[in-house]
Amino acid sequence: MEMKLQRSIEIWKMGIVNYLDALKLQERLFSDRKAGKILDVMLSLQHPPTYTLGKRRTYHNLLVPEADLKAIGAELHYTERGGDITFHGPRQAILYPIISLRDIGFGARKYVEGLESAMIELAALYGVKAHAGKVGETGVWVEDRKIGAIGVRISSGITSHGLAFNIDPDLNYFKHIVPCGIPDKGVTSLRRETKMELPSDELIHEQLIQCLARIFRFSDLQWKQEPSSLDTGELK
Repeated sequence: MEMKLQRSIEIWKMGIVNYLDALKLQERLFSDRKAGKILDVMLSLQHPPTYTLGKRRTYHNLLVPEADLKAIGAELHYTERGGDITFHGPRQAILYPIISLRDIGFGARKYVEGLESAMIELAALYGVKAHAGKVGETGVWVEDRKIGAIGVRISSGITSHGLAFNIDPDLNYFKHIVPCGIPDKGVTSLRRETKMELPSDELIHEQLIQCLARIFRFSDLQWKQEPSSLDTGELK
């Protein structure tokens, strides 16, 4: 009888985390994963209101002066992920997998398609029919309204950054950008699209993680509460 390989991943449930702290943590975990010091990890969190630009630095898709962002309670940060400008904020499910694609046998395209599939499966749990975007339209959509964004970085076969799925964020923040650089398209949320009563954000995070774990063939999920890693000075 053939033995099935059990793949393990640590899930760090982190609550609301400042974007720069999460970025530093990703960089440290990426280095450790690349060096083989740790196994695969996935960060599950939310951010305070934050706009991020990808490595193409498409400033023209920010529709208000950077100096005005403080007045609306938001920050702007620059990243080395792919994709265009996007918004992160409370009531989003944000997942940052730091995993070895070689170990799970995925290429870059199959990995991104896996992120899309997980968000599509999650939406379907609540009766929402979502789909991947057309060519040039990254992320996951409900008709022509975007419900999930993807921006990844892959280096040496190790992933960082990831996805953001809109549970019930303040959609007014999206009015200040051209989301993901795609004009004339709307943004939506699970709350806006479903007729069902939603459970807690934490449960929806966990459902999204379960979808992703199944697609990436992780059978052993090790759940950890990890706010302490941001309080101990490890990121300095």
